[in-house]
Amino acid sequence: MTGCEKVRAALRGEAIAAPPVMLHNFMMAAAEAGVTMAEYRRDPEAIARVFIESVERYGYDGVVVDIDTATLAEALGVPVAHPGDEPALATGPRIHALAEAADLEPVELGRQERIQVWLEAVRQLKRHFGEEVYVRGNCDQCPFALASLVRGAADWMMDLMDEANEEAAHRLLEYCAGATVEFIELMAGTGADMISNGDSPAGPSLISPRLYRAFAQPYERRCAEAAHRAGLPYALHICGKTEPILEEMAATGADALELDSLTEARRARDAMAGRAAFIGNLDPTAVLALGTPDAVEAKARELIDLFRGSRRLILNAGCAIAANTPPANIHALIRAAREGY
Repeated sequence: MTGCEKVRAALRGEAIAAPPVMLHNFMMAAAEAGVTMAEYRRDPEAIARVFIESVERYGYDGVVVDIDTATLAEALGVPVAHPGDEPALATGPRIHALAEAADLEPVELGRQERIQVWLEAVRQLKRHFGEEVYVRGNCDQCPFALASLVRGAADWMMDLMDEANEEAAHRLLEYCAGATVEFIELMAGTGADMISNGDSPAGPSLISPRLYRAFAQPYERRCAEAAHRAGLPYALHICGKTEPILEEMAATGADALELDSLTEARRARDAMAGRAAFIGNLDPTAVLALGTPDAVEAKARELIDLFRGSRRLILNAGCAIAANTPPANIHALIRAAREGY
């Protein structure tokens, strides 16, 4: 089976012999290719080369085309720093009071250079890989996460604690949803096989399940619907210990949930049963970056055994893989996957 066939089968829960591997490894892949983050974020050909060389090196089934968590925010006017060898990051809010959201003007994302770099990289990868390797086009931030960047994370969290701010909060979320959905629609035109977004500030590490249900989950559902209108599956990523919101995450309509190592995989499997595939959830630091190949292989085997019944598993780290991860550990992960169920 090709990588595309394996990932699609895992999304459907079909009886495949071995789980596919789809790595969130853009920082490691760039480092191995000798490409700085400064070059990576501005050159779609460099991005494509980074992933092509990585797939040739390790032989995995799917790539996650990611650049940073600040591209959408920068397009909306959030100040962003561009370190030479780190992903770009927001350095301050766009607005200094929630009421200012009413004055925000829509932005035509198709005219934004950094958005176009992202899209062109996916187009080049899809042309190169065809049906051999699955290409997941990440679309940066879900509306809640994007709102936290536009407003500033600490102030955004404080805003949500005051019921008097509910209408204004949804006004900002609607604005951010417009940008996120536009990015999804643009990404769908590249030929990507799957769309995804991250919404980590919406997790239980930062807000309560009640606030998640009120201010994050409805907009995550809208993102999944946008991908589905374009005929593509959708993956949602939230960091942290997500057990308190797993049912609600599965109810967004996402075809897969990418969960990190703080979430207990068995509970996630049970909550997602019949609704979504599981992407993850090896610890990118303690296991992949700092562990031994034997430890990586053992942890991967635990996940494979856990999903032997459903086969709805796509092996990956639970979050972005660090640049300094030993190659032997990636080989160990893929070796475990190839041994199959």
